Amino acid sequence: MTITQLKYVLAVAEYQNFTKAAEHTFVTQPTLSMQIQKLEEELDILIFDRSKKPIELTAIGHKIVAQAQHIVDEATRMQDVVDQDKGFIGGVFKIGIIPTVMPTLLPMFLKAFTKRYPKVQLSIEELSTQELMDRLAEGHLDGAIAATPLHDERIKERPLYYEPFVGYIPEHHRLFSKKNIEPSDLELEDILLLKDGHCFREGVVNLCQTSKKSRIDGFELTSGSFETLIKLTHEGLGMTLLPYLHSIDLDPSHSRYLRYFKAPAPAREISLIYPKSGLKMQIIDALHQVITGIVRGAIKFQDVAIISPK
Repeated sequence: MTITQLKYVLAVAEYQNFTKAAEHTFVTQPTLSMQIQKLEEELDILIFDRSKKPIELTAIGHKIVAQAQHIVDEATRMQDVVDQDKGFIGGVFKIGIIPTVMPTLLPMFLKAFTKRYPKVQLSIEELSTQELMDRLAEGHLDGAIAATPLHDERIKERPLYYEPFVGYIPEHHRLFSKKNIEPSDLELEDILLLKDGHCFREGVVNLCQTSKKSRIDGFELTSGSFETLIKLTHEGLGMTLLPYLHSIDLDPSHSRYLRYFKAPAPAREISLIYPKSGLKMQIIDALHQVITGIVRGAIKFQDVAIISPK
């Protein structure tokens, strides 16, 4: 029995297809099939029911896969222990980032991180919070950056920064004349929202995720970008709310439409999240150090009220 054989078993269990599993483990399909067959012969069991389409695990196969995942994780942890002891920070690190953070945060830290840690190969994906959680649970991501707290016992959260929300209010809007705004000024029906459902409500700004769409005077909005929301505000369809880092990226001509909240400003907590297994901690620590160091200079708000995404 080898770690490689167990990795092949995990791949087939995930993709339910020998060819796809071989592609994702970078071996030929005959090699993968032969190694799994050898393992089955050694254990004197059948892990997969090959008569089913797609391939299914047998009853004992489910137990084998659970144990195989544990063994593979521990083998990876052993390599991490050796790397840490040698002071080595390198290898592939798969990280997911939510769409409302990716465009602003990634350009801020990526160059600095790769320059400081040239042996780390970051594999980056833009994913929704639910997709991040699923990928982390399945072992397809080593870490992620998302709005927290998520109240999920499977993961650990290390806050990176607290990002205030900023009002974007067009000239014709009822709040344009105000120098600063307050949560009590907001009306949910008047706010253009992203389709993934960030919203303020009930007088105390409460950022939430919901599948509901915003509806304004019979107009149903399902926009996926802040740029679209900004354009729609100037069409008289309402106001919108932006994360602070996005607001400072706007063209200077748009700054006259920005309105900050009176303290304590509503803010979202952005964290580095990772499985409790604690694999590749040396890279997680490095990411945390670089990102917090860079963002600290961009976000200077101290008095904020953290809004949970759940």
